[in-house]
Amino acid sequence: MRIIVHDYSGHLFPAQLSRALAREGHEVCHVFSASFQTPKGNLVRRDDDPATFRIRPVRLEKPFAKDSLFRRRAQEIETGQRVAEIVAEEKPDVVISTSASLDSQRIIQRQAKASGAKFVCWLQDINSVAIERVVSQKLGPIGKLIGRHYHKMEYGILERSDHIIPITEDFVPILVENGIETSRVSVVENWAPLDEIVPVARDNDWSRENMPHPGLRIVYSGTLGYKHNPQLLIDVARAVDGHVYVFSEGGAASALASQAAELGVANLSVHPWVPAERLSEMFSAADVFIAMIEEDAGIFSVPSKVLGYLCAGKPIAAAIPEKNLARRIIEREQAGVVVNPGSGASLVKAVKPLLADQDIRVRMGRNGRNYALKTFDIGPITQKFEAILADVRKA
Repeated sequence: MRIIVHDYSGHLFPAQLSRALAREGHEVCHVFSASFQTPKGNLVRRDDDPATFRIRPVRLEKPFAKDSLFRRRAQEIETGQRVAEIVAEEKPDVVISTSASLDSQRIIQRQAKASGAKFVCWLQDINSVAIERVVSQKLGPIGKLIGRHYHKMEYGILERSDHIIPITEDFVPILVENGIETSRVSVVENWAPLDEIVPVARDNDWSRENMPHPGLRIVYSGTLGYKHNPQLLIDVARAVDGHVYVFSEGGAASALASQAAELGVANLSVHPWVPAERLSEMFSAADVFIAMIEEDAGIFSVPSKVLGYLCAGKPIAAAIPEKNLARRIIEREQAGVVVNPGSGASLVKAVKPLLADQDIRVRMGRNGRNYALKTFDIGPITQKFEAILADVRKA
């Protein structure tokens, strides 16, 4: 089968899936946006990659305007057009597209259909809910109209998809409520690559160079955007005896660094994203991880950074809504302490017991790692995707 896996963001686990599908004999072209500002996975060919695996990055001429609504939309449309050109050239049997903006996704889907390919929407977020929230805050009543436009666009894309793969059962009732038939829906929860996030020594060459502060290390790694409240990181740093390392980039990360400096919060530092090949060393250097997502974002998004944390075998202090898959995993597996979002004081209460007791940290970290070993094996995950794709081709 000729497959395009388009992961707009360029994350670790979709690239792992593409490699695994190629090892099963499929011809796989992995496409991602090299211009979109987010942590990237292992997106260069490796010596052990099968001959049937190729990578095609999409690059824009100008830096991605992530914080400008209108310039960002224009660049998302341009990205969609460039991915569509690749679809037209590659002539795949199936296109799996994930993490794309709705403006990009619509263009890619249209080209997939024109090329005779089946289109599978790998649903990471319910995007129109997030769009309405953000643009309404910035543009008021006009923003609500824009939100309705994108709601109609999103469910049109989903209705025209040959299959939908949501990452959590929580999305299924929302899809059904909006007229999507469950016969075209298969839930596959996200994972993190076990072979790329491997526990190593806490004090390693990378950590000695990049995390030099003495004492305990509290780590937040990933994007900071509309789904997050960076103030919580300031609150934690002010209240704990340890250093808060934030590995992120973009406007919100820069603002956080400036705020920490203005407030004299010396035990919080902001650093660039860590290359995929050094993630094991950075993750292993942490004593406690922080995860967070805002209350009204919990219904349409799952913070997948939690899955990488679990692979690393370190405990998680999280501010996540109750009705969210990431929270359920952490609590069920006893891999950390979770509180409701919104209150810095609550998150501090989750962090402090972990910092105070090494035995708890070791136990919860081990629990998380054991869950990852049990759940993130790429073999069965690949088989799930292959079964879905085989059914889609028959339909």
